[in-house]
Amino acid sequence: MTDAAEHRPAYTHGYGAAVLKSHRARTAENSAAHLLPHLRPGMELLDVGSGAGTITAGLARLVGPAHVTALEVSEEAAALTRAELGRQGLGEVEVVVGDAHHLPFADGSVDVVHAHQVLQHVPGPVRALAEFRRVTRPGGTVAVRDSDYEGFRWWPERPGIERWLALYLRAARANGGTPDAGRRLLAWAHEAGFTDVEATSSTQLYATAEGRRAWAGTVAGRVTAGALAEQLAREGWADAAEREEIAAQFLAWAEHPDGWFNLLHGEILARA
Repeated sequence: MTDAAEHRPAYTHGYGAAVLKSHRARTAENSAAHLLPHLRPGMELLDVGSGAGTITAGLARLVGPAHVTALEVSEEAAALTRAELGRQGLGEVEVVVGDAHHLPFADGSVDVVHAHQVLQHVPGPVRALAEFRRVTRPGGTVAVRDSDYEGFRWWPERPGIERWLALYLRAARANGGTPDAGRRLLAWAHEAGFTDVEATSSTQLYATAEGRRAWAGTVAGRVTAGALAEQLAREGWADAAEREEIAAQFLAWAEHPDGWFNLLHGEILARA
């Protein structure tokens, strides 16, 4: 699928309980560390794809909630952001519905655009980055972080984990996404017209009993219920029995004392 695609892609993860439990563990500190040193109170910040709202909340505390706008693709997703911001007493943050390919903001109207795990899901990542650049003031910053699913590594090996990854890659690509987006961010930023780009990477490691169980639990929950499970069943790619077996193997892996799972993320800071 190309940047010319106009339709809204399906969100592969959906908003089921397993997804939200995992996403609500994200914070500005653990998911936007590459951006935080560059933030100052009073900066106007746009958070694209705010989702569960926990990262947005952390960013709002750093620049001031009245200076933050959160954008989501649907009212369903925007409601999740609003609920979390309200729970944290940050109701001054404006939450709007819009398309990352056609941002409803004027040229040069913000100091910072932040997008966490967004570009991997949109059919036109370069176009979205060009929009981020358009709405950012000269000298401002665009900060992006995305996973590279094909760079994930784990031990011990399990055929169910291999099968899960193959199924996820197939589903994400069928939905117009780019699941290895992390490695492409630098190239996409250059293609979008940025010339001053700092590329970094970070990893998220699950190697404690608690961490392994949390990661295995969210994968098991996603593969047996919710948007991904429904897509796999609808397309005939994995029936209920196979999906239950994948979940069981993940949960068994989590109990192994040598269990180790590393998630690779790419990051960029691009100057407008």
